[in-house]
Amino acid sequence: MRAVHFGAGNIGRGFIAQLLHRAGCQVTFADVNNELIKLLKQEESYQIFFAAPDQPPETVTNFTGLHSQHEKEELLAALREADLVTTAVGAPVLKHLAPVLAEAVKERLDSAWPLTVIACENAVGGTDMLRMHVKEHLSDEQASQAEAFISWPNAAVDRIVPIQEQAHPLDVLVEPFYEWTVEKKAIHGPVPPIDGIHYVDDLDAYIERKLFTVNTGHAAAAYHGWQRQHATVQEAMKDNEVRSEVESVLQETGKLLTAKYGFDPDTHAAYIRTTLSRFENDALSDSIDRVARQPLKKLGARERLISPALQLEERGINPEALLRTIAAALAYDNLQDEEAAQLHQQLAVSSASSVLAAVSGLDPDSPLVQQAAALYEAIQA
Repeated sequence: MRAVHFGAGNIGRGFIAQLLHRAGCQVTFADVNNELIKLLKQEESYQIFFAAPDQPPETVTNFTGLHSQHEKEELLAALREADLVTTAVGAPVLKHLAPVLAEAVKERLDSAWPLTVIACENAVGGTDMLRMHVKEHLSDEQASQAEAFISWPNAAVDRIVPIQEQAHPLDVLVEPFYEWTVEKKAIHGPVPPIDGIHYVDDLDAYIERKLFTVNTGHAAAAYHGWQRQHATVQEAMKDNEVRSEVESVLQETGKLLTAKYGFDPDTHAAYIRTTLSRFENDALSDSIDRVARQPLKKLGARERLISPALQLEERGINPEALLRTIAAALAYDNLQDEEAAQLHQQLAVSSASSVLAAVSGLDPDSPLVQQAAALYEAIQA
């Protein structure tokens, strides 16, 4: 099986390519990082190290690299022959992949050779986003033809890969835990035979389970940890007050998830315990700065803090712990972070309720906005 993977960063090399390699895929990495592509062309292997003392490193082979812009013809040739295309570039970058993907789709119309495209991004509906960007470069007839042989399943991915520097630039440190969940119903014919992918019928349940447990819990640890002047998530989780806030947040989101999707409460409680143990893993040393970055994004209406809080309110549950975390996110004043600096420029001239309303898209008079703003003001007092 031949795979083209866009994004040769740590997630691409240390997660997606790992599973593709295990499945016997020949992987072509596509990226705009000259140094990474040069190394991927030169080297025959790299190693994945695990943040666990008893787990030996894993060697990845059978790959090459292509520069997405400077080697377009070679990339098109790889895309013409690919059985699978994956991405790990960040959702805002997907639109930049669309032109070359659309060109490859046009070249495959005559053969109609089956292709599966999976965007492995930390975003809801990432593959749908990519699909729509690609369709913008196709005629209606071409898009209709392509739908017959190209599968576009959405996915949810989960693995903590901290910012790092390895002795060999291609090597990467990852946590042992991972989840790669893909919606089965969107795939025409047999699913790609990749051991480690969890194919499910209802992806929304797993997307929100991950978003409202791992991402929400991580954000709670980071924003409360920042308030108590901790440098890493692991350090923050040793602080009883921070840990208590994280546990309280996950109890709230757990109530929502089990009620909404019917997850078994005991199974979900075990998932929460696993998540907490991941945050506590000292071998990962994940900085508060990395996890707390982009507070404007994290305070969005469909994001990890506001969305579960709103859904709990709709069910008649006051999301007290989530409200405290939303207030802590507003108070994240790391001015080295571009979004945090922008947030605090707004807070300097406008009320917390109006700023939160503008960022989240909620009504300034909504109970959630008013309560979170009051909690923020208490932090600032």
